Amino acid sequence: MIQGVPLQHILLLTTLLFFIGVYGFITRKNLFTMLMSVELMLNAVAINFVVFNAYLFPENLQGHFFTIFIVSIAAAEAAVAIAIIVNVYRNIRTVNAERINEMKH
Repeated sequence: MIQGVPLQHILLLTTLLFFIGVYGFITRKNLFTMLMSVELMLNAVAINFVVFNAYLFPENLQGHFFTIFIVSIAAAEAAVAIAIIVNVYRNIRTVNAERINEMKH
């Protein structure tokens, strides 16, 4: 246990976070909410890395290093995605994912 929290509770939380992110990505049409859903999924995975590292190998920090790597990659991904979304908005005046095909014409 990590400070009194059972592993099952943490895994339930991260599973819920991950599938809320999947649901949000599949059902939403706004590019910003889709990006937020991807970030939610990445954060659920990062929490899992830290928790499994603490339970399996508490003397090592590999899970923490993977989490730092995930956070830095997620920040870069968010910056690039927001730049693309702003460019899409400037061209077609919407951030609706269904209308992205209008840029082909």
